[in-house]
Amino acid sequence: MLDSKFIRENVKVVSENTKKRTGSDLIVKEFINKDKQLRELQLELDNLRHSRNKVSESINEAKKSGNNQLFQQKIKEAKELPEKIKKAEEKYGLLEKETKEILFKIPNIMHKNVPLGKDASENKEIKKVGQIPKFNFPIKNHVELAENLKIADFEKSSQVSGNGFYYIKKELALLNQALIRFALDSLSKKGYEYIETPLMLHEKEVYASMDRGAIEQSVYSIKGEGDLNLIGTAEQSLLAMHSGDTFSESELPKKYFSYSMCFRKEVGAHGINEKGLWRTHQFNKIEQFIFCKPEDSWKYYDDLLKNTEEIFQKLKLPYRIIEMCVGDLSSWKAKSHDIEVWRPTIKEYGEVASLSNCTDYQARKLNIKVMRDNNQEKQVVHTLNNTALATSRALVAILENYQQKDGSIKIPTVLQKYTGFKIIKALAIKPKSKTKIIKQKHPKKILEKKNKISKK
Repeated sequence: MLDSKFIRENVKVVSENTKKRTGSDLIVKEFINKDKQLRELQLELDNLRHSRNKVSESINEAKKSGNNQLFQQKIKEAKELPEKIKKAEEKYGLLEKETKEILFKIPNIMHKNVPLGKDASENKEIKKVGQIPKFNFPIKNHVELAENLKIADFEKSSQVSGNGFYYIKKELALLNQALIRFALDSLSKKGYEYIETPLMLHEKEVYASMDRGAIEQSVYSIKGEGDLNLIGTAEQSLLAMHSGDTFSESELPKKYFSYSMCFRKEVGAHGINEKGLWRTHQFNKIEQFIFCKPEDSWKYYDDLLKNTEEIFQKLKLPYRIIEMCVGDLSSWKAKSHDIEVWRPTIKEYGEVASLSNCTDYQARKLNIKVMRDNNQEKQVVHTLNNTALATSRALVAILENYQQKDGSIKIPTVLQKYTGFKIIKALAIKPKSKTKIIKQKHPKKILEKKNKISKK
């Protein structure tokens, strides 16, 4: 969320930013109005509490002076004040809640270079990397390939869990683990600290990473376990890990990476209708996350993008980078880029990583700060995140881009030391057994032979 003081002091900036992102600045006007009421009520509460502190002195003074009328008046005030304070506090609590709910809806301030555009169709392509493979045979999608090789079972998973889940087996399951090990090794060499996080978070922490609407469409809540929710990404639990913390400047940046299972409802526009591994309710992901001083966040933004690019370059998968335009930029992000990998079966690029600088928008919700050395003033830190690798989508890209004419799958060279094999071999097709054909004599010839015998 944005800082209330910042909004009050920069109403024009916030209004223009909100109008660009949502088409209206009504939410900002609503906040300003509620915030004014809240501050007025705070002043009223302060005066009531001050009166409560002073009324005892007034009672004693009236008693000493022998002014019985004043004495009774002050006694009456002393009895009425607690009820007045209680009502004002209740009113304040309700108004504060309403104001915060409005504040949460005001989007983050975008980076000045975010491209204009109404929706995803107007996102800006930055570059393409890698050579798109050419095939001299009819290609298959990853579902056909995996089922033909008997290394996945989507029918059985659909029966026992519903759409959006999968069984992967044998070489494909080992390839999945190889991708995880490869990504972990790649990031540990970059000096990032490896963390394995909780897979469930309380509502406050899981909702801090995104806006409430986006969370409600994606997060699974655990029935009967209070307000616990399954994480949709390790970003959520890495952010929550420093809830309420104040860093010294020397402690920053905190550069983390984490492997976790992720769980998402994926309701809304996309749904889970596509069979296979591309869009699922459950998947494996390696996430990068950084806490840093505000002045350093754009430098680390570039580093996070470079890390993910290197992974896909080593996998030798063709990809492109696109920048989110205003109309496709999530409300909690100041700037965002996606990495999309080439899928030859649909002749399109598909998202495999999402990079975000959330500036101080996420950290403010969880009160994560840095104590500045120069004036000992606390400042909210900046947070950034990027997918290093989501293995299910990487598996799709490998199966489809590395498929061979006989249905086998070559393994990217960089993964072979982890898999222990260089190819997922096509299953041998057993030849059909030969049926012995017995020639039968023509019925006419049989009849002629019988006539000859009878004549004899």
